[in-house]
Amino acid sequence: MKRPPRPRVAVAAAHWLASKNFEHNNTPRRRALLAATLALCCAGALTACGTAQNVTTAATAAKRFTVMLDWFPNADHAPLYAAIAHGDFRAVGLDVQPLVPSESAEPLKLLAAGRVDMAISYEPQLLLARDEGLKVVSIGALVQRPLTSIIAPASAHVKSVADLAGKKVGTAGIPYQAAELAAALQHAGVSPSKVQEVNVGFNLVPAMLSHEVAATLGGFWNYEAIQLQLRHQHPTIIPINEAGVPNYDELVVVVRSETAHHDGVDLRAFMQALTRGERAVRADPRAAAKLIMAANPSLEEKLQVASIERTLPAAQPAAGKPYGYQNPEQWAAFGAWMYSKGLLKSNPNTTGLPPFTNEFLPGEGI
Repeated sequence: MKRPPRPRVAVAAAHWLASKNFEHNNTPRRRALLAATLALCCAGALTACGTAQNVTTAATAAKRFTVMLDWFPNADHAPLYAAIAHGDFRAVGLDVQPLVPSESAEPLKLLAAGRVDMAISYEPQLLLARDEGLKVVSIGALVQRPLTSIIAPASAHVKSVADLAGKKVGTAGIPYQAAELAAALQHAGVSPSKVQEVNVGFNLVPAMLSHEVAATLGGFWNYEAIQLQLRHQHPTIIPINEAGVPNYDELVVVVRSETAHHDGVDLRAFMQALTRGERAVRADPRAAAKLIMAANPSLEEKLQVASIERTLPAAQPAAGKPYGYQNPEQWAAFGAWMYSKGLLKSNPNTTGLPPFTNEFLPGEGI
């Protein structure tokens, strides 16, 4: 995933991490799948203290609750900032403090180490972290499908994945992006050997604009693609779940497994307040964009408004499901895909408790 250069708020967060000062910071068959799905139905076992009742009474003193973002504040975090600004977290007794990581692989490590109470990450990253032994679990999805896309400006003359044959494609160098690119090429009938993958780090948009690569995989259709559109580059945008990669939740809310076992009241309260924040974003995307701008003044308001409006449909769960719902069959299929591609040492569907739970969502639980 590419993001614009990190603003001063990210530097401040880096200083916070270095000093360990928490006091001030504003800042990824049929039989197997059936078995996996049955196992995933046990997700409720993650906590014995969950309850389907919503939190309705505010605490007299709000409890400090640190949330490390996946990157600097941007449109993907709009529900969080809306819930903070509107007092939704304080109404359920939580003083939520967003923190910014130095780099995108950091949040889950700091979470597992007990340095923060919660982290926002990506389903593939969560599965990789658990495969490495980190005891973390997702309790909700901020975005219900992949944002990661194959993107190419009009000047590259790429209209389909098949058009990538003989061209250079940039990625951020993340292992599962290479697997996603290979899967997309094979799905389109193109041998991966006919495409040169280039690690351009997070400089995905500059690499395309400078013609260093014809296309990239790793940018988001709700961010980098909009950047190119605002630059009148008329990009081709191919979400990876439309190119042969299974569906997954792009952004997820993650806690330590121990927290899911013992702190169900706080987690249910958090998801209840976050749901109210998401409703506020849907009601007034422009107001939500201003909140993101206040947290990160270096951002371009036009881009943030467009990104929020573009993202809202992807944040909506299936009909009848609460905001944040995580589909068990989808998680099983994507976990099995990562394992089949050699990205995971163990099949997440057959080892230990499931990597997610819906226990703490409004109306869910026991």
